[in-house]
Amino acid sequence: MIEDLTGAIEITQRIEASPEIVFAYLTDSRRFVRWMGVGAELDPRPGGRYRIDVDGEHIASGQYQEVDPPRRLVMTWGWEGHPTVPPGSTTVEITLTPDRGATVLKLRHLGLPDESERRQHTEGWTQYMSRLAAAGARD
Repeated sequence: MIEDLTGAIEITQRIEASPEIVFAYLTDSRRFVRWMGVGAELDPRPGGRYRIDVDGEHIASGQYQEVDPPRRLVMTWGWEGHPTVPPGSTTVEITLTPDRGATVLKLRHLGLPDESERRQHTEGWTQYMSRLAAAGARD
């Protein structure tokens, strides 16, 4: 299978927690806001929608496409009111791999429209993945 990686970014983060714990931080609203956002409404099932209030001003929303606990999560992604990355316009794939009592999280964000958006999303995801690693390690 040939994948179109145009507009893709990839971030890898090791988290000192089991895949089950990390997956819970990605799908449980209460745990989610410990690492990203001030509010999150998550319906983690294929076709389920999510809405994340990142900072009281920026709202990310989309739909879950694949939910395979505790290994993989795929969802559409975008920002409400955003001109170039509206809800549903990009895809986020998260894969969790067990690694000696920890988890290696690989995040791929596909479909970002330009270099500026790729850079901004790389910075954002890198920041939030380190926060997720800290939160997961405390669990």
